[in-house]
Amino acid sequence: VQLQESGPGLVKPSKTLSLTCIVSGGSITSKYYYWSWIRQPPGKGLEWMGAMDYEGSYYDSPSLKSRTSISRDTSKNQFSLQLMSVTPEDTAVYYCVSQAGSTDFRSWGQGTQVTVSS
Repeated sequence: VQLQESGPGLVKPSKTLSLTCIVSGGSITSKYYYWSWIRQPPGKGLEWMGAMDYEGSYYDSPSLKSRTSISRDTSKNQFSLQLMSVTPEDTAVYYCVSQAGSTDFRSWGQGTQVTVSS
């Protein structure tokens, strides 16, 4: 499975960040995987943000306080992240990931840098 993120590199504070992950070599309706978003702020560790399962059910991280949502387009085999009310603390490299278990991260996109700044 290959994943590729796309989206804006710069977002203004208070706006909504939207990223899309195009999946190839596997289907987002596959029962084997969750489709996740993970980010890494500069100088910090990886943070799991949320995931969607093969039926389209969404699981988010409590630490992000419901600012996130994940949607999908099965016709294009892609899924998207929306992060609302961004602040400079949301500046990070964002990765889309295929996840087979709680700590089983199978394939990663190359990552996309997002900077939140006015």
